[in-house]
Amino acid sequence: MYRLKGLGELRRKAPQMTVSWFNTFSFSRRAHSLPFATNLAVEDISGAQPAEVQNLLQGKWMGSSTWNTLVDPLNGEPFIKVAEVDGRGVQPFVESLRQCPKHGLHNPFKSPERYLMLGDVSAKAAHLLSLPEVSDFFTKLIQRLAPKSYQQAFGEVYVTQKFLENFSGDQVRFLARSFAVPGNHLGQQSHGFRWPYGPVAIITPFNFPLEIPVLQLMGALYMGNKPVLKVDSKVSLVMDQMLRLLHASGLPTEDVDFINCDGKTMNKLLVEVEYVSWVCDQDAYACSGQKCSAQSILFMHENWGRSPLLGKMKDLAARRKLDDLTIGPVLTVTTEAMLEHKNKLLQIPGSKLLFGGDALQNHSIPAIYGAIKPTAIFVPLEEILKNDNFELVTKEIFGPFQVIEYYQIKYCIIWLNFLMRILRFVTRFCSNFFVSLV
Repeated sequence: MYRLKGLGELRRKAPQMTVSWFNTFSFSRRAHSLPFATNLAVEDISGAQPAEVQNLLQGKWMGSSTWNTLVDPLNGEPFIKVAEVDGRGVQPFVESLRQCPKHGLHNPFKSPERYLMLGDVSAKAAHLLSLPEVSDFFTKLIQRLAPKSYQQAFGEVYVTQKFLENFSGDQVRFLARSFAVPGNHLGQQSHGFRWPYGPVAIITPFNFPLEIPVLQLMGALYMGNKPVLKVDSKVSLVMDQMLRLLHASGLPTEDVDFINCDGKTMNKLLVEVEYVSWVCDQDAYACSGQKCSAQSILFMHENWGRSPLLGKMKDLAARRKLDDLTIGPVLTVTTEAMLEHKNKLLQIPGSKLLFGGDALQNHSIPAIYGAIKPTAIFVPLEEILKNDNFELVTKEIFGPFQVIEYYQIKYCIIWLNFLMRILRFVTRFCSNFFVSLV
C-alpha cells in the first residue's frame, strides 16, 4: 500500500535528496557523525577496512570466536566480517527467550505504558530515516550488500520510514484495541484482547534486507513479544545498523536479540525452546529477479503472442545494465547453474530462446554468485505437461529467468488441469512458485 501510494513522491524525492546531500557534505565524513552508526562509512567498506557485524544478546553487543568473512558481490573482495554463532553458542539465546513469559513483555493488563513507549520509538526512528543523510546511508548500505539500483534500494528505506511514521504516537495502542460481545443475560459479556505470543523468532531473506525484517520486528514488538531476529548473514549488516538506530530512538536494548548463524544452528535454537512462535519469509525482473513479485512462468493467450508485447518485454529487459545495478549479482544461484538450466529447457522439443540466455560480461562478480542477462524461454504447453519435463520447467530459479507459454481457448481444459497440477506441486513441496496470467 505504501509502495503504491508513495511511488510518485518517491521518484520525485530520491534524486533531489541525493543531489542536495552530495552538494553539501562528503558522505564518508558525515557517516561517522550519525548517532547510531559504528564508525561506518559505506563507501569505505573494503578489504582494507572491513565492516563487522555483531550479535546482540540481552542488551549487549558481542563478537564471537568464529568470524565468517563475506565477499563483495560486485568484485569478490572480502569486505565484511560476521560474528557467527555455532551450535555450541546458542544456549544463551535459548535462555534469553525462556526468560520471556508467554504473556509477553507487555499486554493490555501488564506494562501498558510500553505501547506508548514504542509509539515514541517509532516516531523518533521515522524522523531519523527521513533525514537525507540517514536515508542515503541505508540506501547505499543496501546497495553494497544486495546490489540493486539506487531507486530500488531507496524504495525500501522509504517504505520502512512510512511504516514507522504510521505507527507513531497512539497508533501502537490503537493496534491493540480489544472487543466486547454481549452475553446471554444481564451482567454477562465476552471480552477479547490482542495478546502476545511471548518469545518469537523472525527469520528473513536477503532480497529486502531492511524492509522485511523491520516491519516484522516492529509488529512483534508492538504486541509485546520478545523476538530473536535472524537475517541472512550476507545482508545482516543492514539490520545491525538499524537496531542501533532503534536503540538511539529509545528502544530498550534488551527487547530484541540478534543472532548471526547458519540454518542448522538456527533450527537448533528453535527446537531447544519449549514454545516459540516463528515467521519465515523466503520470497523474491527488478532486483535481478530476486523479488517476491518475480514471475517464474508467464501464461500468454496466443493472441498476445502475436502482439508487440514480447518485443516490448525484450526491449525493456535490454535496458537493464550492471552500471546502475538494474541487473546485478544473483545471490543464491550461480551463473553456471542458470545457464545449465537454460540449456536443459532448450532441449525440450519446440522450446526456443526469446531473449537473454548469456552470462554478463566485463564484470568482477565472484563465481559463487550468478550474473546473466534477463532471460525468457518459450516452452510449449503440451511439452510442459509431460512427466519428464514438468519438474524441470517448474524448477524455481530465483534470478532474472522466466518460462513463457502460449495457450489457445480450445486447450483451456488442459491448461486448467496444468494449473491444478501446479497447485498440488506447490502444496506438496512448499515451492516459491509464482504464476502470472495475461
